[in-house]
Amino acid sequence: MRAVMYDGKRVEVVDDLEVRDPGPGEVLVAISAAGLCHSDLSVVDGTIPFPVPVVLGHEGAGVVEAVGVGVTHVEPGDHVALSTLANCGVCAECDRGRPTMCRQAIGRPGRPFRRGEQAVFQFASNSAFAERTVVKAVQVVRIPKDIPLPSAALIGCGVLTGVGAVLNRAKVDRGDSVVVIGTGGIGLNVLQGARIAGALRIVAVDANPAKEAVARQFGATDFLTSTEGVRELLPTGADHAFECVGRVELIRQAVDLLDRHGQAVLLGVPPAGAEASFVVSSMYLDKSILGCRYGSSRPQRDIALYAELYREGRLLLDELVTQTYPVEEFERAAADAEAGKVARGVLTF
Repeated sequence: MRAVMYDGKRVEVVDDLEVRDPGPGEVLVAISAAGLCHSDLSVVDGTIPFPVPVVLGHEGAGVVEAVGVGVTHVEPGDHVALSTLANCGVCAECDRGRPTMCRQAIGRPGRPFRRGEQAVFQFASNSAFAERTVVKAVQVVRIPKDIPLPSAALIGCGVLTGVGAVLNRAKVDRGDSVVVIGTGGIGLNVLQGARIAGALRIVAVDANPAKEAVARQFGATDFLTSTEGVRELLPTGADHAFECVGRVELIRQAVDLLDRHGQAVLLGVPPAGAEASFVVSSMYLDKSILGCRYGSSRPQRDIALYAELYREGRLLLDELVTQTYPVEEFERAAADAEAGKVARGVLTF
């Protein structure tokens, strides 16, 4: 079968990959579409260290092909969106409703693929850049069949992370003010999360002025090409500032833009080991800096919720799919993503 594989030196679209059958508590999914996220590219450039060889991709949707023993919530033929959380479901964190903190879901890459005699790693417990993948049952969420699969694919990372950061982690309330630094795939979902939450002033910041129209479409009330003008719009500062780029200088700017009791939420991924600074005395008015993993999501609940919001016209998905690419055109899709030409490129099989 076809897949996008990285061997530590180069990315290649191969056609001779094999995947094992699903075991107990697992599901085999035929991937129809998968979003290209910067996290996939960060594996290639070394920002996210990961063992190789590895099949990339972690934002996918498709059709259930087979289920292992004990799987009852989906069956062959169901349309599903995939999450990256291979959480155990029984530890203290899972029991508290915090699956993103499950230690079984962090740093334990499996190798369900083979290429010839070589075992191949699975990225983010998912590997959606393959025609078929095997995941834990907890990662598979059934969705209505009237949702286009290229759009549904984006729920599993960009929407869960961006909208989830607003609703689950920051808990943005009606009337709050929000600043979003970076309007790529994650930033656009933060914008629409803030809109859904009822934020009153939503300021999008992006160095590319061509992104203003789409930022406003997703919920921005204002658009700036730098953070310098934020204080003119919000003289006392913002209730929430989301950094969606992954640059330490922008993290500092997010912190500096906060009002009393404000929160800076970090969603961008800088290089491993990067350090950011802030003025300690500026934090004593109940300000907070919040890390956020995967939108603090509970995928079985949240994916179903976002699917229904999409069907009601309250959550935008189709508008995120800037362009689709056959999987063989991965290099072109990656180049467009790196150049900022697309909000989200989607690979199709």
